[in-house]
Amino acid sequence: MSALRASFITGVLLLAFVLQDSALASTWQKVIAGKNETIEIDKARIASSGSGATAWSRVRLDREINDVSGAYDTIQAQNLYDCTARRFTTLRRAYFHGDTLVREDVVSRQRANSVEVGSIDERLFSVACRAVKSAGTSPAVEATTRPLTEVQAGDPAERPSAMHADMRTLAGDPVARRLTPVADTMPVAPADKPKMILLPPIDRAAADQAAASSGQKAAPAKAPLSATPASPAAPAAKSTVPAAKPDAESQAEKRQRELHYATSGPRKTAKKKPAAESSGAGEQTNPAAHMHTHWSYEGEAGPAAWGRLRGDYAVCNTGKRQSPIDIREGIRVNLEGIKFDYKATQFRIIDNGHTVEVSVGAGLGLTIMGKRHELLQFHFHRPSEERINGRAYDMAVHLVHKSDEGQLAVVAVLLEKGSEHPLIQTLWNNLPLEQNIEVAPEEAIDLNKLLPENRAYWTYMGSLTTPPCTEGVLWMVLKQPVQVAPEQVAIFSRVFRSNARPLQAVNGRLIKESR
Repeated sequence: MSALRASFITGVLLLAFVLQDSALASTWQKVIAGKNETIEIDKARIASSGSGATAWSRVRLDREINDVSGAYDTIQAQNLYDCTARRFTTLRRAYFHGDTLVREDVVSRQRANSVEVGSIDERLFSVACRAVKSAGTSPAVEATTRPLTEVQAGDPAERPSAMHADMRTLAGDPVARRLTPVADTMPVAPADKPKMILLPPIDRAAADQAAASSGQKAAPAKAPLSATPASPAAPAAKSTVPAAKPDAESQAEKRQRELHYATSGPRKTAKKKPAAESSGAGEQTNPAAHMHTHWSYEGEAGPAAWGRLRGDYAVCNTGKRQSPIDIREGIRVNLEGIKFDYKATQFRIIDNGHTVEVSVGAGLGLTIMGKRHELLQFHFHRPSEERINGRAYDMAVHLVHKSDEGQLAVVAVLLEKGSEHPLIQTLWNNLPLEQNIEVAPEEAIDLNKLLPENRAYWTYMGSLTTPPCTEGVLWMVLKQPVQVAPEQVAIFSRVFRSNARPLQAVNGRLIKESR
């Protein structure tokens, strides 16, 4: 273990030296120039790697971001691009103030992500893959790469600056997706029509295997289906099912089957695993974690049983600072205002089987008690889990934040029936058709519109409200509710009849409220 630790420390020190030294030899090419950020790729540090390339990209901000290691205004990321499968993996990140290195992070749990059509990632992917294959680009790469176009800040076609959802790492989360820290938005050509849902690439092998297990016919070997994994949360398994003969099905059957694969893939019933094999889940985890976590809001795996499902869920039953609670008899004091740093962001939305969860881009967060907390995701509950003097609201949205030290802070916004809420309607417009299929709309949302005008709040120390029920979470429940239309509540209830954990004992905890 000591040798491994020494090797890791040596690697980090070497990375710091390489980053500082390479800054002098960098040749940065502008990809996007917006009002608030500029995205560039270093042409001098694009290198061939197997079937793809490694490349450094960076986002230069027009402002400083405070960090425990010091303020920074530039983020660099080294990505590994698979030019054939159209996927990228973030290897490391570095934060600079000007040319001075502030800190660097080596991504310990690396994960491949799909290159979404029309995204900034696609532009960076295009530059990197063209650079290493300029001597003889394969047809597969030629079909998927596009020439770059620069967008200047004064361009009339430029849309408001928005952060993409593929920009950050959920640090400290053992199963969190790894995202690339590049920012801004790209214009859509006038001929392009907005897409409501971006379908994932099709995993031919996994689809045929699933089809065989459900009694369907396997696809012929010559069927024109992509071999790219259908979802980054579910890596494809190699197919052991022999291909069917070309005449094993009619053309009509073949078209129907291929259409089914292209839209949602063959439906299959999830096989339950023993509780000991399931992965942990909680307010701060990524959607993929829920796929193998067999807990529920009712039945044998309901809240009363959570603490018995896994050893690391025990605190759900034994903890003394659990959430949610009935908020009453708070001490009225002059609470510090929450400093929200929200702005336009592109987003990803998923039905993870427990709630509708929305991931956002980097750079959004809040500051409280002198600490900056990055916004990881937000999700919904019906009815509200927290109660105010015994009253439950129609719904609630929980905005989950995390500091560099790992401190979780959740802001709860209470929702009550009234007028229609435009931002929530945008989310509902993009609800996925299937569970655990992530949708990446082209439009952006402004989370400031999700907050009430009055930011007074109650605060107490509690826990995550889903397994593993981790304690030590700072809760801030805004006092003024936000209105949503009855039809919007009804839409959510069609997906989740009820997904609220029962109230937990206060156990003498101090509750403070703004006066």
